[in-house]
Amino acid sequence: MPRGLLVVGLLLLPAGPAWAQDALAKQIEALTTGPDYQGSRWGLLVVEAKTGKVVYAQNADELFAPASTTKLYSCAAALAHFGADHTFETPLYQRGKVEKGVLSGDLILVATGDTILGGRTTPDGKLAFRDSDHTYASFLGEAYLVDIDPLQGLRQLARQVKEKGITRVNGEVLLDDRLFGPQPATGSGPRTVTPFQINDSLIDVVVTPGKAEGDPAAVKLVPATSYAQVDAFVRTIDAKGKPRLTVRRVGPERFEVRGEVPAGGEPRVGIIAVDDPVAFARALFIDCLRAEGVQVAANPLGPPRADLPPRDGYKALEKVGSLKSAAMKELLKVVLKVSHNLYASTLPLLLVKDGVPTVEAGLKRQGEVLSSLGVDVKSISLSSGAGGGDGDRVSPRATVQLLLKMRERADYEAYKAMMPILGVDGTLATVVEKSSPASGHVFAKTGTYVDLDYLNDRRHLRSKALAGYLTTAKGTELAFAFFVNDVHLNKGVETSREGKQLGKLAEAVHQHGP
Repeated sequence: MPRGLLVVGLLLLPAGPAWAQDALAKQIEALTTGPDYQGSRWGLLVVEAKTGKVVYAQNADELFAPASTTKLYSCAAALAHFGADHTFETPLYQRGKVEKGVLSGDLILVATGDTILGGRTTPDGKLAFRDSDHTYASFLGEAYLVDIDPLQGLRQLARQVKEKGITRVNGEVLLDDRLFGPQPATGSGPRTVTPFQINDSLIDVVVTPGKAEGDPAAVKLVPATSYAQVDAFVRTIDAKGKPRLTVRRVGPERFEVRGEVPAGGEPRVGIIAVDDPVAFARALFIDCLRAEGVQVAANPLGPPRADLPPRDGYKALEKVGSLKSAAMKELLKVVLKVSHNLYASTLPLLLVKDGVPTVEAGLKRQGEVLSSLGVDVKSISLSSGAGGGDGDRVSPRATVQLLLKMRERADYEAYKAMMPILGVDGTLATVVEKSSPASGHVFAKTGTYVDLDYLNDRRHLRSKALAGYLTTAKGTELAFAFFVNDVHLNKGVETSREGKQLGKLAEAVHQHGP
């Protein structure tokens, strides 16, 4: 009998705690009950990956807010639609004639799907990431930059222009962003999805303390650009002092950075989200052209002319450069490893072939792809690609079904490798001790969604989630989905408490599973 038929049949059987081994059931009950979870809901499902046999289930068919485990659905659809090794080519055209190195016309960069244009790309074609991504930076020391020039792709395109013999551009530098219009992103980080997202549409503010109390702190912007004006005044305080740093918007693309940092501390990273990501990308490209010795008459700070050629008009223009993206599996790895909301919010838009790409059209197309994989999409609801949408609701059953269907595919290993590894990397790097027996044996996506409870001056954890693949101590591969919704977080309690609780659940399944 085909494995897929067996799995579907067994997953439809009624399941409950009685299916579980006694030791595992006791461990799970101890972790999911108690005063912290009065009024909360748990949804759990663990099955053997090869047979679909249910190991443990609790509220497996109820709907839960999935938070960032939504990205498992978005990445699965993108992987199935494009293929693991798919790449995008971003072309650069000249419009006008070149005489003696002078282009009497325009340069036009056309978006085709690679929104980051070389950002994060390492020499071997992979995309770099840190366990805590800079899109979550808030000067608290928990987020880091990758050691990659975010402008290296734009610099490569600028060098190609120079190599073509163009030393001056008398016309405009245009970015054709008609692939899709600005769309809302969900989750933390940049809030707008556009076809050009250089440095994730952010300016990083890196603050390094001075050597001694009273010294001015060094403030560096990444990437360095005149597009945004930033006035910084940060001083160094005693090494035992507490850091205090703020970024305040004082006008369009105008910001101030104020505060103090203790002497001897590590550099701290904050972020500034730009107002117009496409205009930001254009200004950075002009900066790169000029840095390569190409004189550009266009003003990087002003609005460009909008006279783009017809969509089919590029056939008549000369291509002067192009940039090849990293493989789709590399982009998706960053999405899942660090829970990158901006990239995940972009994925449904890239699926749309006909009509105007919108979040609604993209998710409709995503549903068609997931349905073709064998996922019961009618049993769930998704209103975002990243998680955090008000309409996002999935069940443990549907999530495990997705995981099992992906396991049947030839690109399963690529899909699994995209996920954070418990105790090793990504958002699971510090959930358990590296010495934990389960460390390295759980490949899974995390999820966190927090609301503000103004009534009680506290936070409310709408969702904490973990779903993926796990190998038990006996060598059995399992697929699982853990959700807890609606947990009150009193003052001083962080969401990491529930993150570690989910880590303990994974440890229990690893130790006591079949």
